[in-house]
Amino acid sequence: MTVAAPLTPGTTDRPTLSQSNMAQTWAMSKRSVMALWRQPSLVVPSLIFPLFFAALGTSSFARATDLPGFPQVDSYLDFALAGAVAQGVLFGSTVGATALATDIENGFFDRLLSSPSTRSGIIIGRMAGGMVFGGAQTLFFILVLLPFGLSIKGGVVGVLAMAVGGTILALAVGALMAAMAIKTGSSEAVQGAFPLLFIGLFFSSAFFPRETMSGVYGTLADLNPISHLVEGFRDLTIEGLSLSAVVRAILIPAGLSVLTVTLALRTLRARLGAR
Repeated sequence: MTVAAPLTPGTTDRPTLSQSNMAQTWAMSKRSVMALWRQPSLVVPSLIFPLFFAALGTSSFARATDLPGFPQVDSYLDFALAGAVAQGVLFGSTVGATALATDIENGFFDRLLSSPSTRSGIIIGRMAGGMVFGGAQTLFFILVLLPFGLSIKGGVVGVLAMAVGGTILALAVGALMAAMAIKTGSSEAVQGAFPLLFIGLFFSSAFFPRETMSGVYGTLADLNPISHLVEGFRDLTIEGLSLSAVVRAILIPAGLSVLTVTLALRTLRARLGAR
């Protein structure tokens, strides 16, 4: 007869709380990613329109590179890449928030809240699809534009830094829109708020350098954090790998992510407290 070995005191076969929380977040993240994979119509526009704007800008503003204050670039296409990445990530990041609002409308979000899931896991899990897509978008734009003369002075490391920055930027924007979704519980309201992101993009240096701006427009571009993270991407493209460029490309969206995720969690607590 075989006798089972006694359990060591204090040990257990049950997962720890942190392991359980990670497993829950991972499960919801996979759901978010698969939702984008199964519905390509949700993400194709955010891949096509930034490329269209990049092509239009390159053909229309090719001679703008001769303006005083314009950075030294091989072509306007090199300059336009950073704006295309930011534009694509801003577009794509609203998809997860819209899906979150839909979950609220159909009652699935309430079932999640009644389960033993962490609040942060619910938010991060839903934003995971947008984060994966944000990194993939960055690489997609670079690969598509390379045959048309795009050159990345930062090399492979610069490309990876931009992909990481795009991933984190997707979290920042997605969490901001998630706060809107939780506040309103309406997918229409989330989609209606999207033009505000577009306005924020245009009042930045995404399409023209700040050195060529003046007046109120220049002041707004100076204060806009999108300007500074876009310039981090741009420096990796046209100047090469540098600590300053990497910091702006990664740490600025990381700081924004902390603020927007905190806002989303506070909005969730306020929603629960109002019941």
